[in-house]
Amino acid sequence: MAEQQKENYQEELEKQIFDLKQLLEISKSLNSTLDYHILIDSILYTIMGQMKVLKAALYAKKGIDSTCFSLHRNYKGFELVQGLDYSLPEDIPAIKLFSKDYHCYTLQEVKNILGNYGGLDVLVTLNPSLLVPLKTKGVINGLIILGDQILGTEFTAYEKEYIINIATLAAIAINNAFLFEMTTTDMMTKLRLKHYFYTVLMEKMEQSVLNNQPLCVIMTDIDNFKHFNDTYGHNCGDLVLKEVAQIIQQLIRPTDIAARYGGEEFCIMLPNTTPKQAKLIAERIRSKVESTVTEYENFKLSVTISLGVACYDQNLDISAKYLIDRADKALYRSKQEGKNRVSVWE
Repeated sequence: MAEQQKENYQEELEKQIFDLKQLLEISKSLNSTLDYHILIDSILYTIMGQMKVLKAALYAKKGIDSTCFSLHRNYKGFELVQGLDYSLPEDIPAIKLFSKDYHCYTLQEVKNILGNYGGLDVLVTLNPSLLVPLKTKGVINGLIILGDQILGTEFTAYEKEYIINIATLAAIAINNAFLFEMTTTDMMTKLRLKHYFYTVLMEKMEQSVLNNQPLCVIMTDIDNFKHFNDTYGHNCGDLVLKEVAQIIQQLIRPTDIAARYGGEEFCIMLPNTTPKQAKLIAERIRSKVESTVTEYENFKLSVTISLGVACYDQNLDISAKYLIDRADKALYRSKQEGKNRVSVWE
């Protein structure tokens, strides 16, 4: 009996050592990137692998000024009800509970403690087995929801403690990604800053050569922007900037990068995109801006933009500046030819 206990104790110690090594590797992996979308994918796949589940999803804030947690689009396994809003306000009782008493919960445990679901009612449709809050510096910055384990067993106390350790590492990584976003984002338009755009563009140019994939840049400028400032004031100009930036962000892919280049100019990077495809994207943005009515006080304003497209050519573009300059010249041609149009450098 004593010998059996000794063997069991040794097995437990070996498992704990193995799990600690796993946590170290997970920490290295999660902190190896500041790209938010890559990070979310990494967190989800790590948890699914470690906890042996087929359903996993992550809630996090979409932006610096968000006041609610949104279900990230890369959820796995869960079936959503069409048209249902799955967002969770940051001030709901359940989030306050997670912050005060930090550990894993089931929906039923939340209901038993609060007398109701504490604002998590929408999760009932997903039927999660476990809720795993993400907390760093005393603040909840996300929530992981998990389905049943593959073998159909319930999560043990040890597994819950282990996943909370993973969640803590994930929360730190998400916080680092947000801090990085704050230092590289224009606070007015919520687009990236020019210096960040240049840095990433240089990297993408190198990858374009290595992978033999096209890379395009769009430069865009708001037509007659001075008129909005002079006629209606700078608050109106700021509103126009924000609305155009929002349209750009809505119409590009997660892999693309949009930045405020300066003043009323924006630039967009389109990896693995041909000039023909880039022109279609530019035209889509131009058309959407033109058809959107901007309302300022009692005025309805018509806004248009001009755009220029250039594709990376390693024989011409010895630096990111050369590529951007060619896109800017295409933009200038659009201005010269009457504005509110797209031109491609050829």
